[in-house]
Amino acid sequence: MEHPENNEEYKGLTVNAGIVQPSSINPYLKRNRFKRRTYSVAEMVEGITKGDVTILSQAVTLVESVNPDHQNMAQEVIEKCLPYSGNSVRVGISGVPGAGKSTSIDAFGCHVLDTRGGKLAVLAIDPSSERSKGSILGDKTRMEKLALRPEAFIRPSPTAGSLGGVARKTRETIILCEAAGYDKIFVETVGVGQSETACHSMVDFFLLIQLAGTGDELQGIKRGIMEIADGIIINKCDGNNVDKCHMAATHFRNALHFFPKSESGWMPKVMCYSGFYALGIKEVWDMVYEYIDFVKENGYFAYRRNEQSKYWMYETINEHLRNSFYNSQLINQKLKEAERSVLAGEQTSFAAAGQLLDLYYDNLRKEP
Repeated sequence: MEHPENNEEYKGLTVNAGIVQPSSINPYLKRNRFKRRTYSVAEMVEGITKGDVTILSQAVTLVESVNPDHQNMAQEVIEKCLPYSGNSVRVGISGVPGAGKSTSIDAFGCHVLDTRGGKLAVLAIDPSSERSKGSILGDKTRMEKLALRPEAFIRPSPTAGSLGGVARKTRETIILCEAAGYDKIFVETVGVGQSETACHSMVDFFLLIQLAGTGDELQGIKRGIMEIADGIIINKCDGNNVDKCHMAATHFRNALHFFPKSESGWMPKVMCYSGFYALGIKEVWDMVYEYIDFVKENGYFAYRRNEQSKYWMYETINEHLRNSFYNSQLINQKLKEAERSVLAGEQTSFAAAGQLLDLYYDNLRKEP
């Protein structure tokens, strides 16, 4: 850049051009040095069954990809890993935002690894922005102790627009983690309200974290998430909050009597604990394993696993039908026209949807 002081108007004043700044890129950097190695299906399955965390992470990324080629390869990996799965205890952990789910998982995970041994996988689901479609994926930063444990695998995933507080591919990720030798799986959902079902349909024990002072007795008997909880725990039972937590626990115990008995025959328990100070952690996990022993003994454990497999078969069918509809070239051409006619008041939303569906089905019949 030329300095204005070097103009002829300023005689006797000269400013040197200075030193040319070097490039910010290292000239000795090897371009392909950090290129990620790609694995075949056989190599990926072998690495997963041997417990290779790097290959497991790449396989999970493959499962979450929307690329059709990646999806085909991911399904092959999942099918070959299926015989090695099903040998873990799956625990779903949910609660309102700010209930302390990540902090509690940090304490829960360290306790379970110290007392029960084995390996633990934490599948943390992070909400995706409706505007930017991005996710922070920062739940691992809250699990400071657990993240340092070599026998723990923490994988945050975006919801990517899916409902129910869990990612669409979480169930496939569970299969991969089980094949890698993780005998304990935690599924942490996003902060939810009263309509959690997807997480319940992929875990053995559904743990609901509540807070004291968030509502009256009537709040506790609202249907939805309270009905599907196998255990209710009230966090932040420390300091001046102890009495409030025990009072809230009494309200929840009373509320549970209004619900019909669960299919498993188990009566959900209500407990107080402190995730930050690690108080009452042992009692919570004694309850979890007491439930697991109870349902294995009466046969409900295997029954629920079979019902979950059937549920996800139908969910997968629904998802593929939806994708097939919106990826149709003919539908994409007519969709904008239908939108304009609805907005102009020329036809109702239901009539426009019916026409598009009829068009889609007619196109399917014409295809060879």
